[in-house]
Amino acid sequence: MRKSKPKKRIVLPDPKFNDVLVTRFVNNLMLRGKKNLAYNIFYGAIDIVSEKTKEDGLEVWKKGLANVTPNVEVRSRRIGGATFQIPSEIRAERKMSIGMKNLIKFARKRNEKTMAAKLAGEIVSAFKEEGAAYKRKEDTHRMADANKAFSHFRF
Repeated sequence: MRKSKPKKRIVLPDPKFNDVLVTRFVNNLMLRGKKNLAYNIFYGAIDIVSEKTKEDGLEVWKKGLANVTPNVEVRSRRIGGATFQIPSEIRAERKMSIGMKNLIKFARKRNEKTMAAKLAGEIVSAFKEEGAAYKRKEDTHRMADANKAFSHFRF
């Protein structure tokens, strides 16, 4: 490659739980640079989750995030005029990113009153292996499984 790889940015841990994963999630949750509001939404959601499940909210969130994180994805590739969906494994960083984005995306589509309540609802349903974000992961895995025959086209 002609250009050098860009430097990895260092993500600082969050103030309450001292966890880098929480900061990455909050950065994805944040809109228009309002990080403090995003932290308040996340911490509120964790409090609601711990009230609902009677367990540690952060552990429930981590388990829910692991449940909605896909392991494989399909990528389109043109071969001889035909487009094939080729299943490929995802690297760890992208896995987490996809899981977080799906969790946030489907939380925003829920019908609760506040964003903290929406996020808490989606976290609890992801923890129980149900809900829209978990369904998205299952659909991705099903699609990869259906296209397993084209895995020899990997690039």
